[in-house]
Amino acid sequence: QTFFRINTGGTAGTYYPIGGLIANAISQPAVPNLVATAVASNGSVANVNAIAGGGAESGFSQADVAYWAFTGTGTFEGKPKVTDLRLIANLYPESFHLVVRKGANIKTIADLKGKRVSLDEPGSGTLVNARAILAAYGISEKDIKVENLKPNAAGEKVKDNSLDAFFFVGGYPAGAIAELTATGGIDILPITGPEAEKLTKQFGFYSADTIPADTYKGVGAVKTLAVGAQWVTSAKQDTTLVYNITKALWNDNTRKALDSGHAKGKAIQLAGAIAGAGIPLHPGAERFYKEVGLVK
Repeated sequence: QTFFRINTGGTAGTYYPIGGLIANAISQPAVPNLVATAVASNGSVANVNAIAGGGAESGFSQADVAYWAFTGTGTFEGKPKVTDLRLIANLYPESFHLVVRKGANIKTIADLKGKRVSLDEPGSGTLVNARAILAAYGISEKDIKVENLKPNAAGEKVKDNSLDAFFFVGGYPAGAIAELTATGGIDILPITGPEAEKLTKQFGFYSADTIPADTYKGVGAVKTLAVGAQWVTSAKQDTTLVYNITKALWNDNTRKALDSGHAKGKAIQLAGAIAGAGIPLHPGAERFYKEVGLVK
């Protein structure tokens, strides 16, 4: 038997359920003798570090985090480059959610000044993005009361009025946020305007996005930004194994499991498998994409 871990994110996010669906779909019999498991983690940065250190065979990462790790830039500035990082597939767009408590009187990003704001845990991609957003809008972390909480913990604090806002970057609908909108006590702020446009120009992996109306009960359409969720691995992983895993990811049974298993599953499409890639494809994945004509 071959064991293959997929490091994901917190259990209330989107990585964890998607990882579970994919792990089940690619395991025996899809890939003979393969036992794949989804592992809960702190998120993108933690996953890349686990892959680099041999603590995981693969994991999910935001496109920006993977690129920065591979090049030793951005959030990985001054750290050793993770030159062995390789792409299996780009999965789906992760939307930036800026959730605000209705009573906190936060109508724009500028209104976050002086407020209690959670930027997510160290090791998460959300923390990286929250910092980028704040900087783009001219807000320093000194201007706010920073908390570092996972979305479910942040949601609890918003409920009891001990937190004013929190960031979450992930596929919609996110369980932690859906739970809050059911009680009607929150809004999701748009991330738009020249500041957002500057971010998309500066970083090719950020794009404009809209969270459709009623994705969350009572919340209208929200214009925001998104970044690709990617499944990454190490160049050290066997080529034939990764080829078989990639092939299994895109087979009909996996398609059915993704379509019925999670709202974001439908967004995982072969046509977008190499979109927004800032790191090289794993040779096993590349072999499959050549066979289906995605890679010349």
